Amino acid sequence: MKFLCGHENPVQHVCHVLVIPCFENSDQESYFSQVDEQLGGYLTALYSRKEFTGALNKVKLVHTLGKISPERVLMTGLGKRKELTADKVRQACGAAAQALRIPGVCTVGMLLPAGVEHVRSAVEGFSLGGYSFDLYKTKQEETVGIETVTILCDDKVSSEAVEKEIGEAEAIIGAVCFARDLVSQPGNVATPSYLAERAVEISGKYNLGYYIWDREEMEKHSMEALLAVAKGSHQPPKFIALEYRGGEEGVAPTVLVGKGVTFDSGGISLKPREGMEKMKSDMAGAAVVMGTLMAVAGLKLRVNVVGLIPAVENLPGGAAFKPGDVIKSMSGQTIEINNTDAEGRLVLCDALHHAQTYQPSAIIDIATLTGACVVALGGFATGLMGNDDLLKRSLEKAGQATGERVWELPLWEEYGELMKSDIADMKNSGGPTAGTISAAWFLKNFVDTTKWAHLDIAGTAWEEKGRHYLPKGATGTGVRLLVEYLRNSVAT
Repeated sequence: MKFLCGHENPVQHVCHVLVIPCFENSDQESYFSQVDEQLGGYLTALYSRKEFTGALNKVKLVHTLGKISPERVLMTGLGKRKELTADKVRQACGAAAQALRIPGVCTVGMLLPAGVEHVRSAVEGFSLGGYSFDLYKTKQEETVGIETVTILCDDKVSSEAVEKEIGEAEAIIGAVCFARDLVSQPGNVATPSYLAERAVEISGKYNLGYYIWDREEMEKHSMEALLAVAKGSHQPPKFIALEYRGGEEGVAPTVLVGKGVTFDSGGISLKPREGMEKMKSDMAGAAVVMGTLMAVAGLKLRVNVVGLIPAVENLPGGAAFKPGDVIKSMSGQTIEINNTDAEGRLVLCDALHHAQTYQPSAIIDIATLTGACVVALGGFATGLMGNDDLLKRSLEKAGQATGERVWELPLWEEYGELMKSDIADMKNSGGPTAGTISAAWFLKNFVDTTKWAHLDIAGTAWEEKGRHYLPKGATGTGVRLLVEYLRNSVAT
C-alpha cells in the first residue's frame, strides 16, 4: 500500500472509494458540503434519517452512481468535533480500512480535517487497520487489496509537509507490522534461533550494531536464571543485542529489554490446554524491541538505544527446571522456583542485570509477563510500574499521544513480602494475589539504582475480536509508544 499526496478536487478524483471523515451531529468540514452538494444532499439525508451519525468508528459506504468521479464514498465517524484527538483520527481511518476489505477496491482517496495536522495519524490508522497475516493461507481471498491511498489536501497545504508526515508514518508502520508478523508466526517457526536470524537481518538493513550469545557464552556470563528456563527445550537459547547509535558519542543510551519466550507451555507447571496455542505470542516484548530499533533507525532519531532480547522456549522435559529448585541469577542473587510458569521474570532478570553494563540513562523492559495484568486491565491498557516518576510520566504522555495507553500500578515495598523465600533470597512467584505487581517487584531487584520502568503487555499484545486499527491477532503494541517516548527524549 502506497500513500500519495494530491491536490485535486475530491469530486473529480478518480478512485474506487473516497473516504470522508465525518463529525457527529455538528458542522462538517468544507469537503463534506462539496461532496454532498454533488450527490444531491444524499450525505445530509443519511444524517437526517439517522442511518449515519458520525459516531466514532461507525462507517457507511454509498455508491455515487456516476455523479462524481469516485465510484463510492465511505463515511467514517470521528465522533464529536470538540473531542477530536490524533488517536480518534487513527481509529476512524483504521475502521475505514477494515470496511474496505472488499473486492474491487484498489485505489482510495482520503480527505482529512485540519490540513497536515492529522496526516501521520490517518496513515498509521489506515495501514494498521488494513493489516492481515496471510502467510500460511494457501487459498487467498478474492480481495486484491488496496494499492494506493491519495491524501487529498487543500492547495494551501504543501506537498512536502504531507510527504514528510507520510514518510515518518511509514517508518513506524513498517516496524509495527514487523512486530505483528513476528508474533503471528507459529512457534515451530519463530524459535530463538529465528529471532536471532531476524535480528541479523535488521542490523544489516539499518546499520545497527549487534551481538548474539549462544548457550556457551551465556554460561560464561553466569546467566543461570535465563538458562534454567531453556533447559527443557531442544531449541538452543539466544541472547540478542541490537545497538543504535544516533545520538552524540558518550551520551548514555536507553536500554530496552524485551521478553523473548518463543513458546511458553508453563514447563513442569504446565498450563491448561485451552488457549495454550496463543503462547506463541509470549515473545511479543522481543518483537516490540526489535521493531522499535527498526523505527528509530528508520527515522534517524538522535538518540542512543540498545535492545536486549533473552530468547528461550519453556517446555517440560527430563532436563527441565522444577518447582523447588534454587538457581543463582547473573547478579548473584538466589531464586527459589515455586512456579516454572513464572519464567518470564527469570529470563528478564539476567537481561536487566546485563543492561547495567551500558551505564544507561534508563532501562525499559516490555513483556507479556502476567495473566494477572489481563484480569486487572483487560486489553485496553498496558500495566506500568517503575522506580522513577519522571520516566513513568514520560511513558504515560507517550501512551496518550499514540493511543497505546498505560496505567500505573503501585510498587510498594510491602509487596516484597509476597516474594520472600525460606531458603533463598526470593521466590519467583508470589501466589494468586497482586501477581502483576509482585512480578515487577521481583524485576526491581535486578536494576539497582538505574532509572527503570516495566511495561506488562500481557493484555495488549493480542487483540481477541478486532477493532479500529487493531485487527484480530497480534497488535504490535509498544512500538509506537516507545518510539514516541524516544522521540520526546530528543527534545528534552
